[in-house]
Amino acid sequence: MVRRKKSRFERFFSLNQHRKRWGARRHIVADPDLAAMRGRIIEAGEPVQTHGSEKSLDLHLANLRREFSGQAELLFHHASLIVLIRREVRLAENIAQFEGLWAQEAEFLCRHLNLRWLISAADTLADHARDPQARSIAMMASLLGNTVKIGESDRYIHGAEALTPLPERIEALQAGMVPLFDGLSVFKAGTDDMLRNMYWRLEPYFATGPAGMIFKTIYDRMQIHDTAFARLRALHHRDRTSWWESRET
Repeated sequence: MVRRKKSRFERFFSLNQHRKRWGARRHIVADPDLAAMRGRIIEAGEPVQTHGSEKSLDLHLANLRREFSGQAELLFHHASLIVLIRREVRLAENIAQFEGLWAQEAEFLCRHLNLRWLISAADTLADHARDPQARSIAMMASLLGNTVKIGESDRYIHGAEALTPLPERIEALQAGMVPLFDGLSVFKAGTDDMLRNMYWRLEPYFATGPAGMIFKTIYDRMQIHDTAFARLRALHHRDRTSWWESRET
């Protein structure tokens, strides 16, 4: 059974939750100059990617700042807002600031954030966006990103990243259906139109606000990094059923 998520009432009376918010006032930027932040580069030594969450907000944000060393301060500001929102610090105020940041700087953020932070942004909008459509699109973006992460994690755990395609199986796919499970069949590498048709269905959502831009960026990155999408793309030869844009993203 999946463990029940604590209610806001339970979280309010949790000492651990209050401990995670101690010192938050020092990290709230009431009226940020986004243009200035875009131009300032953080200098905090060699960048080190954070993993997990420190209970101390001061320490957690200090670690995050180092993660963004050599990058624009605006990217760290974006990550800081996500942390403050997840720790429920002045929630309404920080959600409004987060949505405002994406409304103003979506193009810059999509260009410079890595997949980890794009998915975190999608999660935040899925949880808190005031527009129900934005929440739905953000949830699709998060689902795509995390599903690919699970698939590639499973591939790594089983040592399958060293495996190469079997030509005889690719040939067999073109000759007939190969069942998977529960009515599903193997994607016909090289010719199948399933992903092309899925892309067409997704296009209207890609074009809908900042959540759509995040979704499109995550989708495009999946086509160029070492994922199942990109590996199947390398085997595909029917142009009219391609599911990626011709330009590199």
